Formats: sequence, C-alpha cells, structure tokens
Amino acid sequence: MRSVVPFAVAVAVALVLGAVALVRPATAEEGAAQPAGTEAVTESQTRERKLATAHATSQVRSITRYRKQTWAWQKLMRMPLTPTGHGNLLASDVVYRQWVLELWRKRALAARRKAHNPPRLRAWKCIQRYEGRWNDPHAPYYGGLQMDISFQRLYGSDLLRRKGTADNWTPLEQMWVAERAYRSGRGFYPWPNTARACGLI
Repeated sequence: MRSVVPFAVAVAVALVLGAVALVRPATAEEGAAQPAGTEAVTESQTRERKLATAHATSQVRSITRYRKQTWAWQKLMRMPLTPTGHGNLLASDVVYRQWVLELWRKRALAARRKAHNPPRLRAWKCIQRYEGRWNDPHAPYYGGLQMDISFQRLYGSDLLRRKGTADNWTPLEQMWVAERAYRSGRGFYPWPNTARACGLI
C-alpha cells in the first residue's frame, strides 16, 4: 500500500500540472494586448466608411438637384416630366449612382438649352421691343409682353402664384407663357398691333 499511495499522488500531481500548463496559454492570450496596428486598421476602416457615406450623400444631393432643374424647365415649357425611379437614390452601388447623376446632369443641361431657345424667340423679342420693358410693373399690363391679369391667370397661373405678376418673371418665363397662349390657338393675336408691326400677322 505504501508504494501505491505515493504513486497515486504522483499521478494526481502530474494531472494537475498538465491542466495548469494547458490553462496558462489561454489565460495569457486573454490578457495579451492587441497586435500593433489593429487599432489603426479599425480607425482607417471607420474613416473610409465616413468618406463613403459623405460621397454617397453628395451624389444623392446632386441627383436631386439636377432632377429638380430638369423638371422646372420642363414644367415651364409644358413638357411631360422625365420619369424617375426613386430607387436610384437608395442604390448602394457607387458606380451606378454616379451613372444616374451624370444622366440627370445631361438631362438638366438639355432641358435648360431647350428652354433658352423658345421656338418663336425672335418673334417674342420683336413684340417686346414695341410693348415695354421686361420688368414693367404698371397695371393693367405687366412685363415686356404686356400681359394683363386674366392672361396671366389663364396661361401663367403657376408663375403668378409663385412670383407675382409678370414683371417679376424672367424674360424666358414671359416668353414661354406667351408661347402657351400661341399654342392654345390664339397665335400672335393677343398683341395685334405690335405683332402686325413685326410682320407676324
């Protein structure tokens, strides 16, 4: 029995020492400092995410701005509004968003170019030379094409509501409202004398 007990004790001690040896590396790992550069990587990733978010926000704002510009010109010209997919603003693909941005930028430029060239631009300018200043505020006729209130309500109600009488409109806006009257079938007859002086009727 004397030889067995020390042997059993020796085995128990050996098992305990082995267990301690196995536990120590894990304990050391748990308390070990993170490898140098790990924090830097995390900060870099955070910075990249912030930059990506800022870029995405800028793209969305630009898309929205160009889309509004396009529609504003189209409304003035009484053209159908270019349809849009609202999902474009939610797309996560940076390249796709950039493509959408460029598309709306080109649309805005094209609409602006068209709006700055009304189909009867020379005719309206000729009539204006005989009628008055573009910012003429004197009632009962307003602006360079001398529109009365009933004319403005009928053909330029959107502008009258937003900006007041025609003397507050840009020359382009006044010409496009006159163009609306022309297209309605009235031609140049709302300006009989000056249109005749310009050789338009």
